Formats: sequence, structure tokens, C-alpha cells
Amino acid sequence: MLKAGIVGLPNVGKSTLFNAVTRTRKAQAANYPFCTIDPNVGVVTVPDDRLEVLQRIAKTNVVIPAAVEFVDIAGLVKGASAGEGLGNKFLSHIREVDALVQVVRCFEDADIHHVSGTVDPIRDIEIINTELIMADLDAVRKRREKLARDVKRGDKLAAAEDAVLAKLEPVLDQGKPVIAIEMTKEEREQVRPLFLLTSKPTIFACNVKEGELATADTNPFVIRVREYAKTHLACDAVVISAQIESDLVDLPPDEAKLFLSELGVKESGVGGLIRATYHLLGLRTYFTAGEKEVRAWTIHAGDTAPQAAGVIHSDFERGFIKAETVAYGDLVACGTIAVAREKGLYRMEGKEYVVKDGDVLLFKFNV
Repeated sequence: MLKAGIVGLPNVGKSTLFNAVTRTRKAQAANYPFCTIDPNVGVVTVPDDRLEVLQRIAKTNVVIPAAVEFVDIAGLVKGASAGEGLGNKFLSHIREVDALVQVVRCFEDADIHHVSGTVDPIRDIEIINTELIMADLDAVRKRREKLARDVKRGDKLAAAEDAVLAKLEPVLDQGKPVIAIEMTKEEREQVRPLFLLTSKPTIFACNVKEGELATADTNPFVIRVREYAKTHLACDAVVISAQIESDLVDLPPDEAKLFLSELGVKESGVGGLIRATYHLLGLRTYFTAGEKEVRAWTIHAGDTAPQAAGVIHSDFERGFIKAETVAYGDLVACGTIAVAREKGLYRMEGKEYVVKDGDVLLFKFNV
């Protein structure tokens, strides 16, 4: 299962957010830096309104959603790339995840300590990114030093790898992340073993106070983060209220909805963050639907029908014959699979078919 790491400066709401997305109180959340040292890990279900609709169509009581793994990582401070704070441990934990959720504090509160003394989300983002870039620059330079001897004696593989690293080094030295560098698929494969920190897709979570969630679009901190993320890093920013969602953990669903409606919002933003992170990881969902259960299955964007079948069982992929397929929207419009068949919307797809997000599939196989 792919992992998303929750990162940020100390005391910006990382552990509170982790507790919110995992619906637990697993991570300690306190008003001082480094209250998280070892990472907390939790499997999170992906909110998907389509499941409830498919449940009604299939007339089943069993619904199994997709899931993704979140990791709560210790807070970083300026100088982490040189070992300050929990620097080395922090960076090693980041290397182990596949995408980053960078939590940014977007609220003022004199009672909650900020490690820099004042609230400035852009400064906070740049502190984090600078440390990640510096760590990557150090890794690239050390690797090039190791390759130098093999390059000099004419090793073609070493020369090819060094050429890619020579492309990365000056860009990192200018303070830009690896993910912003145009590389071919082959070049990315060559540098993958370095687990470069700034090569990971990132999304920003703007953490606002309970009373500011309904008006978050006019929050000057949120506006600045969204613009910075788009123009400098070509990534998205979502708004969440980690404290609200953490407070909702112990409430029944009906009471939770009522609480949010009183605040003037439908959700705290955590559901949207989970969905956005799922897509950020390159994950997509297809469904199986029958009287026994409705289930969301996780695949990678671009997976073919046999690969999607293999998620259920390796025998399904090995003996794949065809996939009976209907798009979610078509099935909902028709109301039943029988009507979808009558209208020609239920079709047979072969081994080359690339599964689309929302496809409802039934596999035929023979082993």
C-alpha cells in the first residue's frame, strides 16, 4: 500500500490532522515542538459517495471502501538537513513515503506556540522546502563523487546516471525541487534509488481555526498559500480544520453532520484531503457490485484490465479472458445492470483496455 507522509514545522497541527484522518487518538498532540518523534501509521478509508449509490443499486448491506496509508512524521526545524532538531530521523522517515501532505498553519492563536514566534505560512513552506532541497543536493553530490571513478574508466551505466545527476545538481542549487525538473521516464528510473525528497508529489493542507472554516476562501493566509503552491510548485492546496475533525472523532455520524452544519460547512475538509491525496499518489478506483458486496478496488492510473483483475487475485490476472464493464455514470443513469445491457452501455473489454476511475467491472477468467 502506498503511503502519504504528513509533514510540516512543529506545532502546526500534524498530529491533530493524523488523528482526524485515521479517526483515532493514536498520535500525541500537544502544545510544544517534537511531541511526535517516532512516526505514527494509520490506514485510512477513502470517502466515496459513489459507494452508497452502488449499494442501493446492488441491494447489498456490505460496502468496502478503498484505503490509503498515512504516516505522521516528526516536525522539522530550520537546519534539519544539517542534523538540527530531529533532522536526520525526520528526513529518513520522509524517504519512506510516496507523497507528502505538508500542513501549514493558517491561523493566529496566542495560546498555541509557533516555533518561529509568528505565523507566516509562506515562510514555513520555504523552511521545509529549503531543508528538503539541501538534503537532496547533498545526496546528489555524494552520489556523483562515488560515480566519478567509474565514469573516468568508461563505465557507460555510471556515465548515464552521472549525466542525469549533473542535470539535477544546478537546479537544486538554485533552490528548486526535483519534481519541477523535466525528466524522461528512464531518467527518473535512474535517480529513483536515491529516494530524493523533493521528487515526491506534494499537496498543502491549510489548517484553519474552527470558526474560520466557513470563510476560509477569504482567509489571507489561505489565499497566499494557494497562490504560492500554484505558481512556485505547481501543486494544490486544500483547506482543513484539523481541530474540528479531531473533535468529531467521538461523535456519531448524525451528530457530526449537525455540528458541521452549525458551523456553516458540509465537512471539515479532511474528506477532500484524503481523496486529493489518493489521486496525488496516482491511485484510482474501480468497483465490483453484487448482492454479496459493493467494493472499491485500488489501482494505479493507466492500469489495464488484467492488472486491475490481479488486484483481486493473481489468478484473475493470469487467466484473464475479458472484463464486463459499465461506467459508473451510465449505470446510475440506467438504474440497473439489466437496463445498461439493453442500452448497449454494458460492454466487453479485452486485455488492452485501460480501466477508468469509476468503472464497474466483472471479470471472466480461466486458470
